[in-house]
Amino acid sequence: MIRDPKDLPRYNAAERANHWVTGICFILLALSGLAFFHPAFYPLVQLFGGGAWARIIHPYLGVILGIAFVVMFFRFWQLNLINDADREWLTRVGEMIEGNDHNMPEQGKYNAGQKMVFWSMAVCVSALVISGLLMWRAYFNFPVGIVRLAAVVHAAAATIMILVAIVHVYAAIWTKGTIRAMWYGTVTRAWAKQHHRAWYRQMTGK
Repeated sequence: MIRDPKDLPRYNAAERANHWVTGICFILLALSGLAFFHPAFYPLVQLFGGGAWARIIHPYLGVILGIAFVVMFFRFWQLNLINDADREWLTRVGEMIEGNDHNMPEQGKYNAGQKMVFWSMAVCVSALVISGLLMWRAYFNFPVGIVRLAAVVHAAAATIMILVAIVHVYAAIWTKGTIRAMWYGTVTRAWAKQHHRAWYRQMTGK
């Protein structure tokens, strides 16, 4: 891909690496977790060398995901605080879906939809890590009742997080020019001006 020197920097190398570590861990956790969730998905354990290895690897991947997301959270939480422009954006999101996003409220580095994804992920990851630790019998020995409740919370949080991740990936593909931000760390000025005009003004002074 030919990149223009005038492109705007959006993510540095450390931020992109953090994103990909989080994303890859999530995919592996989703695959191994689905294998334990229902017999129809059990063949997925072969991706990890069998059921025993999948069961061993799963919680360690969860720890890595938790640490990676904590780093991401403290790096970006202030940029994801909801403001009045975001609330208006959410009430008019139908216009954007229809392709008429030119008159939407000006957004900062993240639009309201991205902020909703961020906070949904924060809640789900927290629930998954806590419930996962409660179920990790190799190191902990909580009462059976607590473990059973943790299993229900774990499954519910995982289901929500998978759905949110699907929306996140779809939106990144649907909004042309977005994915390059996580590959190369930059976006075009035209992309920034159209989708994140307040951030564009901040970056360019225009």
